[in-house]
Order: sequence, then C-alpha cells, then structure tokens
Amino acid sequence: MPSTARTALRICPLCEATCGLTLTIEGPSDGADGARVTGARGDRDDVFSHGFICPKGASFGEADSDPDRLKGPLVRKDGVLQEASWDEAFDAVAAGLRPLIEQYGPQAVGVVLGNPNVHTMAGGLYPPVLLSSIGTRNVFTASTVDQMPKHVSSGLLFGDPFAIPVPDLDRTDHLLLLGANPLDSNGSLCTAPDFPGKLKALRARGGTLTVVDPRRTRTAKLADRHLAIRPGADALLLAAMVQVLFEEKLTDLGVLEEQVEGVDAVRDAVRHFTPDAVTAACDVPADTIRALARELAAAPTAAVYARVGASTVAYGTLTNWLVDVLNVLTGNLDRPGGALFPLSATDRAPRPAGPGKGFALGRWHSRVSGHPEAKGELPIAALAEEIDTPGDGAIRAVVAIAANPVLSAPDGDRLDKALASLDFMVSVDPYLNETSCHAHVVLPPPPPSQSPHFDFAFNGFAVHNQVRHTPAALPLTDGRIPETEILARLVLAASGMHGGDPAAVDAMVVDRTLGKAVTEPHSAVHGRDPKELAALLTGESGPERRLDLMLRLGPYGDGFGVREDGLTLERLLAHPHGIDLGPLRSRLPQVLRTRSGRVELLPGPIADDLPRLTGALRATPDELVLVGRRHLRSNNSWMHNVRTLTGGTNRCTLHVHPDDAARIGIEDGSHARVAAAGGQLTVPVEVTDAVRPGVVSLPHGWGHDRPGTRLAVAAENPGANVNQLLDGTLLDPLSGTSVLNGFPVTLTPLVPAAAQAAPAATR
Repeated sequence: MPSTARTALRICPLCEATCGLTLTIEGPSDGADGARVTGARGDRDDVFSHGFICPKGASFGEADSDPDRLKGPLVRKDGVLQEASWDEAFDAVAAGLRPLIEQYGPQAVGVVLGNPNVHTMAGGLYPPVLLSSIGTRNVFTASTVDQMPKHVSSGLLFGDPFAIPVPDLDRTDHLLLLGANPLDSNGSLCTAPDFPGKLKALRARGGTLTVVDPRRTRTAKLADRHLAIRPGADALLLAAMVQVLFEEKLTDLGVLEEQVEGVDAVRDAVRHFTPDAVTAACDVPADTIRALARELAAAPTAAVYARVGASTVAYGTLTNWLVDVLNVLTGNLDRPGGALFPLSATDRAPRPAGPGKGFALGRWHSRVSGHPEAKGELPIAALAEEIDTPGDGAIRAVVAIAANPVLSAPDGDRLDKALASLDFMVSVDPYLNETSCHAHVVLPPPPPSQSPHFDFAFNGFAVHNQVRHTPAALPLTDGRIPETEILARLVLAASGMHGGDPAAVDAMVVDRTLGKAVTEPHSAVHGRDPKELAALLTGESGPERRLDLMLRLGPYGDGFGVREDGLTLERLLAHPHGIDLGPLRSRLPQVLRTRSGRVELLPGPIADDLPRLTGALRATPDELVLVGRRHLRSNNSWMHNVRTLTGGTNRCTLHVHPDDAARIGIEDGSHARVAAAGGQLTVPVEVTDAVRPGVVSLPHGWGHDRPGTRLAVAAENPGANVNQLLDGTLLDPLSGTSVLNGFPVTLTPLVPAAAQAAPAATR
C-alpha cells in the first residue's frame, strides 16, 4: 500500500486554550491501520488561535500514539484484568451494574467525572444522559478540586452557575489577576489561545497588569506589579478594596445601576474590612491596597480575574464573589474591555430578559458528613467515606469517566482502599492508571486523532466568540469503537436496555430536545412538527446530528430555515478553520436568571458566610503553608506518560524559600519530609526565592508509584501525591471545594544517605 505524508486539522484537546493544530500524518494513504500522527504545528488560519501552539500541542503525536494507551476493553476475571471483546465488556457492565441499582436503588451508584470530559465531544454530550438514566444524586467531579467556587458565586449573583464573565483580554486597559498563572496553565475558565501574547499586548498598548500570587510565577514576572500575598488571604484583600471604593466614593456602576440590587448592603457588609484591618492577615501594605482600588476605579476599562489559587482555598466562594463585586462597582461588568459573558454557538438562543428560577444550594446532602450539594454535585473529598462507611445508601458501584481521583482528590490512600472494596466499578479511560486499575471493566476510548472534536464547554468561556469543529484526522483502527458509542452503550447498560442500538440514545435526545423546543413561545421552531425538524438534521452519526441540532437552535443558528445565513453543521464543516462570530458583547440583563431578574450583589448564603471571613482578621498566620503550582508541559496527571514532556522544569519538587531553608536546615537538592493532617511525603527540595517566605510549593497530579498501573514513563519519575497531605476535612463550605492551597504543613530535613551510613563517631 503506498505511503504518503499529508496534513489534517485538529483542535487541541490537551488544555483549555483549544488551539487549532495542523497535524502531519504518515502511513498508508487510504487510512488503513499503520497511519499515525508524526508532527503537529499551530494552524495559522485558525480563526481563534492564529497559529499559537504550546509544548503540549506540539507533543500531540506522541501522546496520541502512546504505547501504554489501552487498545481494547479489560474485564476482571478471577481478580485479574484481562483483555476482552466489546460485547463481553458491556455484558459485564450490565451484569455488574444494573442488579445493584435494582437491589439497592440508584443512590448505590456513584458517578465520577474527571476533567478530560470537557475536552471531548463524548464528554460534552453523554454524561447528562447517563446521570438521568441512573437517577443517582451521588455525583462527584473535578469541579470540587478546581472551579466550583466560581460556579457557586455566579449562580448566586446571576442566577445561573454557568454565567461566568471572562476578562476581555483584547480590549482591557487594566487587568488584576489573583491566583492565576496563565503563562503556564494557558488559562482556565477563560479560554484564550496565546494568553501570554494577550498579556504582552495589554502592556504594549499602555495597559496595566497586576498579579497577586504567593509565588513569583512566569506570569508574575511579566506584570507591572506583583504582590506576594499570604496564601488564602485573597478574599480579605478584595474586601478591603471594595471598602476603599465605598469609603472614597469611587464606585460608578454606570449603565449597571438599574440592573443591580444590594449595593448598600455590600457597603455595610465590608465596612470593617479596611486596608489597615486586613494588612497583617494579607501581608500587603494598606497603602498598596488603597492604590489597587484607586487604580482599578480610575482605569478606562478594567477586569478582575481569579483562578485555581484563589478558588481552592478556605474562602474560595467569597473570593470569587468579590471578584465580580469589584467588576460591578467599577462599572466594568458586561462592558467591552471589562468582564463579559461569552455567547457560545451551542448555547441556548437568547430569551427575553426577566426573572428566573434562581440558584439554590444544599437541595440535598451527602449521607455521611451531610455536605450540601452545589450545582448537583457533592464534594469529591467525600467520595471515599460514601463508599467505606457502612449503612443504607452506601455507594456500592462507581462509574468513573476520564477520572483519576486517587491522585486528584484528598487522601488518595483511603480512596484507593475504598475503590478496591466496591461491588462493581467501570472506568472509561485510555489508561490503566491509579484509579482505573480498580475497575472491574475498563472501556478505553480511541486516541484523539481518531475522534472528532467540538468544544461544548470551553466556547462558553472564550474571550472571543467563535465556533470550530474538526472531524477525526484518522479512521478508527481495528478493534476500536467511538467514545460516543462507548458512552451510549454505557447509558443503555445502566438503564436496563443493554443490547439496544446505541443510536437510540441520540435519537431519544433529539426527540426530547425538539419536543420541548416547539412548545417554547420564543423558540424559532415554536409550533412546528418535531419529526419534520428531525428529518432536516444532517451529520454522519448521531453525535453529529445532535451537534447540528444544537447549532440550529443556538443563538447564531438558522432556526431550521428561519434565517438564511444562520449556522448549521454543513456550514461549519465548510469552514475547516472555524467561523469568527465577533468580539464579546454586552448581554445584561438577558443572561440573568435570578428571582429578581437583577444582579443580586449580596446573596443570602454569601452574607451568612462573611462572619467566617471576619474571623480571619484575628487568626494567627500559620508558620508554614503549602500551595500548588502548574506546569506548562502537563495538565494535572494527564501528560506525565509523554516522554518529550518530562524533565526540565516539569518536575515534582518542593519549592522552599532560602530563609525557610536556612531556618529549618534544608539544602537545595536534598530531601525533606513534609507533613500535614492527611499524611506525610518525602520530596526533593528546590531552594528558590520564587516562593515567598513561609510558603512551600508542590505541584498537583503526581504520585505514579501505585501498583497495578501501566504508565511506564510516568513510573520512572513518579513524584509525590500532594493531596495525600490532606484528610478531606478542609473544604470551602459554600462550594464543597477542597482546600488545596494555603493549608499548614511542617517540614523536616532528612539526613542524607551518606551521613546515615557513616560511623557514629563521625556524625
């Protein structure tokens, strides 16, 4: 068979930036087995990323062809995972899962969704259907070790937990970043290819960049001002800035005035958070806090943006609330150059503004510790106790999709044991990792090159409205089935319809969606025949038909022929580099779903939690606390098995400030024991002034030394699982998010091996 080199387009699925790639493919020209991706570069014609690429995207080919990727299903027989056919695997799922649901009820099943779900089409389309088919409330996701505080604060402020404003990076004059390091993370809840370039452009046009972070990150080095705040004190800093705005009469809501309620209540609530009152707790001078507030108010346009470092802390929801309070009080919410609400092509078409159902917390609680749900989820830190605590309602089965909570959740040792005790577990994962190794059935999706791509989630956080879709670059190799089919068959097995046609799942969703759409008075298809509309859908598969449906009904869609220039799947496929839908635009009050129909600036749950923040003013700072850090060359635990991304700065080391190293007696390159409530770790030490005194830093996502996994490259340098230092009891109470940053630790030097071997007289 003739072999040739050719190219194909692909949206990168390896981080939130969603950059367009041009893949080089070598192998049989007819797409038969043997063709593979041998290179990746940025797609210069991509309407969003314009050719930008990072090391992760450049390694696409190596990640795609990783020999440790599972090529077919595994089924546990006689206690050992063994290769099996797809039919055998789904027979085992149906036999293991459905009887437990019928005997113990739907709450006997826990569903765990990992971060990679939002990077695939399948992950965007099928988990809601699966949850509905099972009927369980025991839902755990990566959000409660990441962004849930932002969802909760947005839900309380705007009535919709997905109404998350993003900084208008291309037009703002002033950007205040807290706990964010986009030069390494490429952005988060702010989808922005070439985030570094956008920050440099901000400064080049005379704008101001301020970074608040206890570490001198790559982003902090780029800033006009870097404030090395005490970890976890971001809410105090922001509250003091709000107090200054009121005290100095610097508030100016502008056109927001008629759309916001509770301004006076916020003024009263923050009255005692003066710069002088918070300065000791923040370790930021009072005059600097006043200057920050004045500069924010004086800037022609400005935006405040906070991420993981300011979310995974004790006051994560309060911090995220205060971010948008500042954006509101300075008139920068919902205006160009400020913080705006993106409008995705698959979002619901705009409806008339007016009151909505609002957002509620704690509609149910976890069985063991009584944690309130948030956005339909329970804290992932509670997963282990929900399994290993006996009694009615205990979780007996787990469905894990693209999730590795043994590394990402607190106290992985306990969760490791709990998962091993389950009656049944199914894991959808390309690897046998620290979590999937406990499964009774492992269902591996095909590599990214063999899957189409559309960003359902990230387009809703994009700094520029656009839409892109890339078909699979390579056909499925023998023995593989699409991830969409895997999840559809999982839905059938869990719902008692094992053996049914997977296409029926997509057809059911299409029928339900159209049936609802035709009854909505403001829908473009109101009053029409759902069957007639379904017949108009295009696409080669059920998932593509569902995408076509969402595009047609979306804010830019053709409304099934109502708008001649409207968006459809056919039109999108005719633009392989994407379609530019224009810059972000003002969308208030249309996005609001609060009961009042206005921005509710001081929601009840926030007001109730503020006294806890007042207590932080009197607390004695811990002598030594730990924070995490991001690596440009990895994404949580994902990329550690790609050899070209290992080494260099992508290492699991403990950063220690020289003053602390000298005080404790630790040298650069030595090893130390770091301990906290959940356990202790032995880690290599890097002495560096990149962290402020009193702070140590260890990256998240490591610990690849557990038995039963097949991650050869990662196992060569396994690193230490920082979350093993946590026992799962430290949570932000409003969001259930684990406190992964700013928790107290102790550090002890270890005697070098050479010294241990020396005669006692020489020690």
